[in-house]
Amino acid sequence: MTDSQASTSTSAAPLGTNPVAAAPAGVRTAADVVTPEVVARLTRGVAGSGRTANHTPFTGEKLADLPESTPEDVADAFERARAAQPAWAATPVRARAAVLLRFHDLVLSRQAEVLDLIQLETGKARLHAHEEVQAVAVVARHYGRRAGAYLKPKRHTGVVPVLTKVTELRQPRGVVGQIAPWNYPLELSVGDALPAFVSGNAVVMKPDTETALTALWARDLLIEAGLPAEVFQVVLGEGPVVGPEVVEHADYVSFTGSTRTGRQVAQGAAARLVGVSLELGGKNAMLVLKDADVEKAAAGAVRACFSSAGQLCISIERLYVHESIADDFVARFAARTKAMRLGSSLAYGADMGSLVSERQLETVTRHVAEAVEKGARLVAGGAARPDIGPLFYEPTILDGVEAPMAVCNEETFGPVVSVYRFTDEDEVVALANATPYGLNSSVWTKDSRRGHQVAARLRTGTVNINEGYAPAYGSVQSPMGGMKDSGLGRRHGSEGILKYTEAQTVAQQRLIQLAPSFGMDDEKYAAFMSASLRAMKAFRLR
Repeated sequence: MTDSQASTSTSAAPLGTNPVAAAPAGVRTAADVVTPEVVARLTRGVAGSGRTANHTPFTGEKLADLPESTPEDVADAFERARAAQPAWAATPVRARAAVLLRFHDLVLSRQAEVLDLIQLETGKARLHAHEEVQAVAVVARHYGRRAGAYLKPKRHTGVVPVLTKVTELRQPRGVVGQIAPWNYPLELSVGDALPAFVSGNAVVMKPDTETALTALWARDLLIEAGLPAEVFQVVLGEGPVVGPEVVEHADYVSFTGSTRTGRQVAQGAAARLVGVSLELGGKNAMLVLKDADVEKAAAGAVRACFSSAGQLCISIERLYVHESIADDFVARFAARTKAMRLGSSLAYGADMGSLVSERQLETVTRHVAEAVEKGARLVAGGAARPDIGPLFYEPTILDGVEAPMAVCNEETFGPVVSVYRFTDEDEVVALANATPYGLNSSVWTKDSRRGHQVAARLRTGTVNINEGYAPAYGSVQSPMGGMKDSGLGRRHGSEGILKYTEAQTVAQQRLIQLAPSFGMDDEKYAAFMSASLRAMKAFRLR
């Protein structure tokens, strides 16, 4: 491709204006970043007898030719991973954790490389791409420091105190099959794999083909940090072809994606009686209570709704605002939204980037057009921006949305948010919970106690008070995941690492057997044990 075709450096453009077509001096283009040498290095060792390609949303142009895996290639990748896993599991936890800490340092020192790749593959603004760098660094640091504590053997009280010695061990599951999405190709690929690795597993990962270079870059960096190459296998190809093969061979499945596909993954894992964790869709709500700081809430709504062009499972798509402050809030929110700069430069400055695919653009366009046709009012945005790039769409605010409209209940997964007014807290809690999803929510109030009370009534896996999503997601010592149709299991914290292990109880009996002894017959032994059980309850033994 020519430099003009490959350029992803269009200057940031406010809504309603045309961008500057020429790339600023010194700003990199796709051809500068994705060189044949880089592609060859990143795809080294990737299982694939066919060929596929990925493309940049900024221009639609091809970025790279990539290996495409057949079902046989997937089976071979699992075979290699399974052969390498026992030696990795036998490596002391401290040594495995040290790989994560070295990876942490490498990610931060070489972040410019991956920021370019994330932007080129997803169309994100650079600041939104940096959220992935932050998230991966935090996860690497946390499990690098805490894995030993999470995984160490634990002593438990035995059936006969003192005489029964019980230890709980954590054994790796073996080979984890991971299916990662396109929207956060660094954080939702390697970020989820790190606790699997440090707990002694191998991983066979299927990233989305369109964002595979980012995942492959992370694999390359982990190997540089000391991870054995065979322990981390990557397979590429169409989801309906490669995905079921990953589920078919894995000892545990980690999936992030749509609820529809998640159900299929869960059924495949259940048929084989292997564990599965699923982070799925959301129709997340932000509640702006009567006493909220309106200006801060309006600024927070921009971050909550339009980060990564709304292509974030935990972003806000429903805004509930108390009627007494609704007009003021909407005016401030709309002004901030209209001032956002759209752009595709591989540099900081744009407030929002592109959608990732024609499919996402079609969904966004359809939801907005249908809502307006049925009576909703456009407060801001509402139009595609082909003058900036083929998949750009303005950040959009809708008012007057009602239940028959698709945007009211369906996940849009784009830069579109609907505003609703409410009068009391019972009403807004009921409205926020009136969805099959339950991933994330946000509450804005000046009263901390009140915020916590409302948060406890919301049926979502995470709730953020006076912010949209970052505090809960970034607090990696605490679990993150969905309720209802938003998924099963959790990432982060103890649950995020222990799910990749099997609990094993080792019990040693000493001095006396748990059977009739010392001349007791069965009846005397039963009476003795009954008296012992009463005594243990009386002494409050667990």
